[in-house]
Amino acid sequence: MRIADVLRSKGSAVATVTPGVTVGELLARLAEHNVGALVVVAEDGTVAGIVSERDVVRRLHEHGPVILEHPVADIMTSVVATCTPEDSVDQLSEVMTRRRIRHVPVLVDGRLGGIVSIGDVVKSRMDELELNREQLEAYISGGGVHPTG
Repeated sequence: MRIADVLRSKGSAVATVTPGVTVGELLARLAEHNVGALVVVAEDGTVAGIVSERDVVRRLHEHGPVILEHPVADIMTSVVATCTPEDSVDQLSEVMTRRRIRHVPVLVDGRLGGIVSIGDVVKSRMDELELNREQLEAYISGGGVHPTG
């Protein structure tokens, strides 16, 4: 299965934020969209970074509540793992596991075209397994198994 298939079923909408937005406002947007991370998009529309709940928690622990007044640029991850619609879910799963990340922006011609979460990867795997199970059951019940002998 390809990333394009995942986006086809979940949609390509992505909640974003700009680097200058405060961390306090970021928290409001995370809650508003009910997501664990937002893609940080620069003024020119390119991906500047990604910021997650974990980023906020870690910086809050390090710096205290004053961090809520700082810009997102101060806490975001600026080296972002990305993928394309042509990449396979298996490839992305390996990257997410190896880098211990949960959200990966999808780039189409260098621009943000969606986002895939670890939940999306798990769901696609479950859907594949269910399809395989159904096909095997149909094969077996349809007389596809021939006795040897």
